[in-house]
Amino acid sequence: MKSFLTAGLMVAAFSPLCLAEEVKLETDNQKVSYLIGRNIAESMKADGLELDFDILFAGMKEAAAGTESKIAEADAQAVMMKFQGEMQAKAQAQAAEQQKEAEAAAQVNIEAGKKFLAENKKREEVTETESGLQYEVLTAAEGDKPAATDTVKVHYHGTLLDGTVFDSSVDRGTPIDFPLNGVIKGWTEGVQLMPVGSKYKFYIPSDLAYGNRGSGPKIGPGETLVFEVELLEIAK
Repeated sequence: MKSFLTAGLMVAAFSPLCLAEEVKLETDNQKVSYLIGRNIAESMKADGLELDFDILFAGMKEAAAGTESKIAEADAQAVMMKFQGEMQAKAQAQAAEQQKEAEAAAQVNIEAGKKFLAENKKREEVTETESGLQYEVLTAAEGDKPAATDTVKVHYHGTLLDGTVFDSSVDRGTPIDFPLNGVIKGWTEGVQLMPVGSKYKFYIPSDLAYGNRGSGPKIGPGETLVFEVELLEIAK
């Protein structure tokens, strides 16, 4: 917390502005001061801090001027330690709540995935492996098959069960190279089944994908993923 109240706040302290005053942004110094002020306030808001800005600015002015603090060092340490403890407890409570929400969402997605996969494997063109990975051959080929230690070049198109596209080299127009042992389990297993030149569609349950953690803003916890993959070559 002390570092938070030094570099950024001390720079901003040289030109604190009353909220009621018209902000002048003519010089670079004024613009920088304004932006630093906004960044500080946005950071405080994101952290859930509710501070007295009049007192905050007063402390900044005094620190910038080099005047003695109105709060003794020992008292200041005690106050800040208490504050940090409260903030840590709040952060832990928020993390626990987020974890609870993620687990609930994961369970919903897992059940939806199980239901989908149970119906999907009834289709004649779909094969299910021992791990639970499902696939169908869209374009057959007779080329070499990669090993788990190989690097491959592929085109792929990834969607959720509802058709939401979360990643696609096809849409970008550029294939990608990656080591097969450096991706999700469903990819490592599935692409090894593919001859070079073939195109498969994989249905990957969450335990072979990103599990309950999800990935990025589009892949939620417990999501079953669908990939169309074209194996272009095995890197030598």
